[in-house]
Amino acid sequence: MMFDLAADGFVVQTGDPEGPAEGFVDPSTEKVRKIPLEIMVDGDKSPVYGATLEELGRYKARTKLPFNAFGTIAMARDEFDDDSASSQIFWLLKESELTPSDANILDGRYTVFGYVTENQDYLADLKVGDLIESAQVVSGIDNLVNPSYKITV
Repeated sequence: MMFDLAADGFVVQTGDPEGPAEGFVDPSTEKVRKIPLEIMVDGDKSPVYGATLEELGRYKARTKLPFNAFGTIAMARDEFDDDSASSQIFWLLKESELTPSDANILDGRYTVFGYVTENQDYLADLKVGDLIESAQVVSGIDNLVNPSYKITV
């Protein structure tokens, strides 16, 4: 499956499959699958779902996985719908000095689920038409919850 790639110097984004809908269409319901916003805050025992930290008034809360590194990977979503993520992901293309934790507009607003740990120099050079051949989870795979249906590609 190939996805269009978009890059604007701030992020690289991909993951919207071809078709009339924006996002992944669940074959069992024929509706766009939506993934709720999930943010884990340092010191909390469970994640926050469905609301940004700003909406909750937690302006100084530190996220467990902050946007503080080049190559931070997160779920893309509609700006005004916290639970609208579906299939699109994006990578941050800014250095940590420019996006310190607690002092940027992304922490607590998007679901971060990892970081690029190798070959980061390729990330900045991606452009529309490029193909991402593979990605690998190097830790945390035990946290993955698989859907109850199978996807045939």
